[in-house]
Amino acid sequence: MRVLGIDPGSETLGWGVVEGTGSKYAAVDFGTVKASAKLAFSKRLLTMYVGVADVIGRFEPDVLSIEEAFYAKNASVALKLGQVRGVILVLAEQRKLEIAEYAARLIKQTVVGYGNAEKQQVGMMVKVLLKLKTVPTPHDAADALAAAICHLHHATAARRSK
Repeated sequence: MRVLGIDPGSETLGWGVVEGTGSKYAAVDFGTVKASAKLAFSKRLLTMYVGVADVIGRFEPDVLSIEEAFYAKNASVALKLGQVRGVILVLAEQRKLEIAEYAARLIKQTVVGYGNAEKQQVGMMVKVLLKLKTVPTPHDAADALAAAICHLHHATAARRSK
């Protein structure tokens, strides 16, 4: 199974492609889609759409694993992230990808073993689990890889319980 993990953001969106099953998986590639904060928000949304569409075209994932919306202290930030998520979810539906959504806390719990893990801890565990030489940077890409690992772990557990 090939999973595209997404860490949504309106200026920097992290993505990571991981292939495998259960606890046996490997990074295929990872990176970010960036949009200038100076752009109109609608243009940033388009940048994210086009960037993720390119990743889907290049890597042909089976599943999109995306971080669920969360409560932000700033309502405007939460709304913008929700709009980015919406654009990516529509894209995944258009491309007929299976969609899996996970709470940030569950992603951290799955990858690090602690739901309140810091970004550095997530990055280090992603490095270890994917046998990478260095911690993926920026942290948006590491978080996206963590979302993909989370899905591989939970999808395998769900298949075993059937």
